[in-house]
Amino acid sequence: MKAAQDIILTPVITERSVDDMAESKYTFKVAKDANKVEIAKAAEELFQVQVLKVNTVNCTGHTKRMGRSVGKRPDFKKAVITINPEPTPDKDGKKRKGTIEFFDGMF
Repeated sequence: MKAAQDIILTPVITERSVDDMAESKYTFKVAKDANKVEIAKAAEELFQVQVLKVNTVNCTGHTKRMGRSVGKRPDFKKAVITINPEPTPDKDGKKRKGTIEFFDGMF
């Protein structure tokens, strides 16, 4: 199994993803070969939250032109992770968080 840092790559910051944060939904770019179970375990390990649901989208890269040359941006996979907003204790006795701290200071 891959490390959690290799599965969840970068956060996606758009108007829609910022609006979804009020509903405890966070959007990330993830590894193209990762499945929903691996993404959920990686999010729980990295951010100490309880994941309720994971939705994934395979996105195709945009075609870009510069003069006569045509190129294509790389394809990527995006995951919308829904977390439990109430902090709950884990089975190990550790306290789970209700938000992802990375996004708290941004907005």
